[in-house]
Amino acid sequence: MAEIVTAAMVVIGDEILSGRTKDRNIGHLADIMTAIGIDLKEVRIVPDEEDEIVAAINTLRARYTYIFTTGGIGPTHDDITADAVAKAFGVPCEYDAKAYAMLAENYAQRAMDFTDARKRMARMPRGAEHIDNPVSIAPGFRIGNVHVMAGVPAIFQAMLDNVVPTLKTGTKLLSATVQCPFGEGTIGGPLAEIQKAHPDTIIGSYPKYLDGKFWTELVVRARDAAALEAARAKVEAMVAGLVKAGQ
Repeated sequence: MAEIVTAAMVVIGDEILSGRTKDRNIGHLADIMTAIGIDLKEVRIVPDEEDEIVAAINTLRARYTYIFTTGGIGPTHDDITADAVAKAFGVPCEYDAKAYAMLAENYAQRAMDFTDARKRMARMPRGAEHIDNPVSIAPGFRIGNVHVMAGVPAIFQAMLDNVVPTLKTGTKLLSATVQCPFGEGTIGGPLAEIQKAHPDTIIGSYPKYLDGKFWTELVVRARDAAALEAARAKVEAMVAGLVKAGQ
């Protein structure tokens, strides 16, 4: 059987929920996970509230192979992700000696004060491992199956590049697309029958609207090439039959 590796994402921050900041990390993570054969199954957006972060982390880490978080590891008072993740794992959140030394040296080289706020970026759960940050030095961290990364897109993407080689990957989903000139109301019934007859595939319908007309993009996904082709052929035949019948 094909190995299925799963993931979930926790996006942390009041600024996302208020609309002040537009998330750019969910789509990037989804693209990367799909490319390496990991199924991103769920995304939760939670506020800067410790109990909400702890609940999301503990629920999702028990359910999926990997968890990725973004946001809340900066220097300000509302950056509480490290504390929340430590609480979720039942360990202290403390200054990490290696991170502290890296940050102290970085600020010294830049002739900037290593303030208490900046020192906060060296705090992480006891036993966590670093996720390197080639953009702004302050590391993310991994504990258990939870990967904690920055919310700034450029930093998140750089950290994720360092995480990807450490991940177990599964069998990639293959896909095929069939263009359908009809709306979902016309194809819903027969498409459901095809899905029922091909349970080892995932068939999605995506409505489109162009030049005053509705049409549908049908996407068949499967991990087995033969299963994919069998379902694709049925979908294509269904569309051709509707065209011939003048639906």
